[in-house]
Amino acid sequence: MIPLVKPYIAPASELLPAIQKVLYSGYIAEGEKVYRFEEELGNFIGNRKILALNSGTAALHIALSILEVGSGDEVISTPMTAEPTNTTIALTGAKIVWGDVDASTGLLDPKSVYEKITERTKAIMLVHYAGMICDMDAFNKISEETGVPVIEDSAHCFGGRYNGKVIGSNSRFTCYSFQAIKQMTTVDGGAIAFQNDEDLNAARKLRWFGLDKRVPRLQNDIVKAGFKYGMNNVTAVIGSIQLGYAQEIIEKYIGNGKYYDEMLKGINGINLVPYYPHTVPSYWLYTMKVEGRKDFCRMMEDRGITASPLHHRSDTHSVFAGSRCELPQMEEWYRSFVHIPCGWWVDKEARETIVNAIKQGW
Repeated sequence: MIPLVKPYIAPASELLPAIQKVLYSGYIAEGEKVYRFEEELGNFIGNRKILALNSGTAALHIALSILEVGSGDEVISTPMTAEPTNTTIALTGAKIVWGDVDASTGLLDPKSVYEKITERTKAIMLVHYAGMICDMDAFNKISEETGVPVIEDSAHCFGGRYNGKVIGSNSRFTCYSFQAIKQMTTVDGGAIAFQNDEDLNAARKLRWFGLDKRVPRLQNDIVKAGFKYGMNNVTAVIGSIQLGYAQEIIEKYIGNGKYYDEMLKGINGINLVPYYPHTVPSYWLYTMKVEGRKDFCRMMEDRGITASPLHHRSDTHSVFAGSRCELPQMEEWYRSFVHIPCGWWVDKEARETIVNAIKQGW
């Protein structure tokens, strides 16, 4: 079976000695290995204002905390995402206001978001779902006009590009996940990139209980209570080595995605997803719309290929019952979208097999 997701792990000959060295170094908590990983990650992204964390969820929570999102506030978000995007908002006590999606892409619709901004809106949470990048030209204009900051959840889009730059410096906050199945994994982990030093400094304290590790512990004064969200040295060493292979791995995703973009054109029952101007997706999941999705997935499984919508729309969970509303474009999108294997493990023979199976019909 060709899987939909599969972690890439660097060669054991390189990775295992490095892990062993740090494990027996006498210092495995957050330290110099973490700070080195942050520097390397900043170089990759093109933004040195970055903090490594223990998860992408922690990154989202820190961004919301810096904005002081809480009870009585509203955050506009998308229902088309993995659950942590929105459960993290719920933890703040704020109300989630669902923006509708673009029915052709599944990504948050700027027009819908703009119409739902009120005096209580503290943030716009957008998601570069499946590696596709939102209409950032439009969202930048909305944020500039209204003053509402954007949080980019880029958990699915490590290495994607907007305006020729790697995602990570366009908005006030950009959040990443290095969880097990992502394009760049540290087994588990995450990071957050900032536009300004003030937010970076605040986040550095929130990462570790409200303490600043650059100041001796006995001289610290906690002004705002923080969390236990730091990355450890072991994870950071894994990250540093994995990062050395990240561009090569991401290019394999992108190469496969562009192959599908060409080879799946004009097939009956297939509607390809358009990409917004000035964006290059990371193609973490190759996403399209199909007629008769159940039959399509069954046919693919019979041919040894995994195909699935994978994610459950967030707005139907009971925990978000108070935010439910009509989302007609989401309804249209959710009926037919599907993902097919696109990652580093899909070689030329496998992707030809996938395309030929689709061309045979279902």
